[in-house]
Amino acid sequence: MRCTSRPLTGTALAVLCLGALAAPAAHAGDSAALEVNPATAAPGTTVTVSTRACGPDGHGIGDAQSLGAGDFKLRPGAHKELAEGRFTVPEHAKPGTYGIGVACDNGKTAAGDLVVEAKHGGGHQPTRAPEHDMPHGHVKTGVGGSVGSDPARIAAGAALLAAAAGGGLWMLRRRTAGDG
Repeated sequence: MRCTSRPLTGTALAVLCLGALAAPAAHAGDSAALEVNPATAAPGTTVTVSTRACGPDGHGIGDAQSLGAGDFKLRPGAHKELAEGRFTVPEHAKPGTYGIGVACDNGKTAAGDLVVEAKHGGGHQPTRAPEHDMPHGHVKTGVGGSVGSDPARIAAGAALLAAAAGGGLWMLRRRTAGDG
């Protein structure tokens, strides 16, 4: 009776590679909405953010660095299911749309936008900064993973999967040829 461990090894390797490719997608569901209030603010305004992402614990760290306001703490809010945090729009903030993010202690994240308007008094439409003055890039939340797709990781995972499939086929062909 011959051992079937060799073909099973290739199959097991392929299954492991598929699991590694699916792992980043599992974290994609860990992102939630962040409510920013007020959604449009002038420099000097205190902004409150809230999210359900942090769960009943309600703790985490917020990131308003794209705006120049730095990090802020999230704590349980007035409602048990909400975590809340506050920061002040810096006086030097230019008009535009800024990404605000939070990383909860439970590993989930949330993101939202804040529109900064020019400081002229109330009752007017927010002004937009020229496109070259707009913030660029992703919000740095300090979370040790990526919510979006990373082409390098996808390519590496696909290469591993192809190698595993090729190795499995090679082993099966060797076995059927009587070499194994």
